[in-house]
Amino acid sequence: MIRISRSTTGPRHPRHGLPRTRHVIRQLLREQFIPGNPPAIWDFFATPRNLDALTPPSLRLAIVGDLPARMYAGQMIAYRVGILPGVTLRWLTEITHVREGEFFVDEQRIGPYRLWHHEHRFVPAPDGRGVTMTDRITYDVGWGPAGDLAHALWIGRQLNTIFDYRAKRATEIFPQQDCRMDFSSRPPIWRAAPQ
Repeated sequence: MIRISRSTTGPRHPRHGLPRTRHVIRQLLREQFIPGNPPAIWDFFATPRNLDALTPPSLRLAIVGDLPARMYAGQMIAYRVGILPGVTLRWLTEITHVREGEFFVDEQRIGPYRLWHHEHRFVPAPDGRGVTMTDRITYDVGWGPAGDLAHALWIGRQLNTIFDYRAKRATEIFPQQDCRMDFSSRPPIWRAAPQ
């Protein structure tokens, strides 16, 4: 991981005059080949209710309210997520972009992160026997140095656990069928986002 340096000696914040600090913007990149019919794979991942099937039970994810069968740009999805035993957070995301069969983006509006931008891309294999799914999560934990410590000790591992579980569930839902590529065991790529 590349760290974006913090600076307290630059320009001052225009409202309160305190030194500005740079935030550590991180990016998690995951790729996985999923065998099967590309429209069926898209339909599964573009159905918000299926998030529960892709989330570790330990997070106690609960979608709040009714959801339409298909996602659409502008859709707000509310969740409750258990981050620790006895500790539940509200999380509200907005589906900001949808290009049918290709990609969608969810962004946190209320939740634990200062910034959360999750791009889901689906590229069909040339032979039509599956898709390469790419998740690019750009995020900022916030909380300054305490957030850096929390990321190093817990949040980074928690995100890996969540996306490892998701990859495992995707292979169970769409089992391998004599496919040439499998990225499910590829390690995550952590890096700082470009400034």
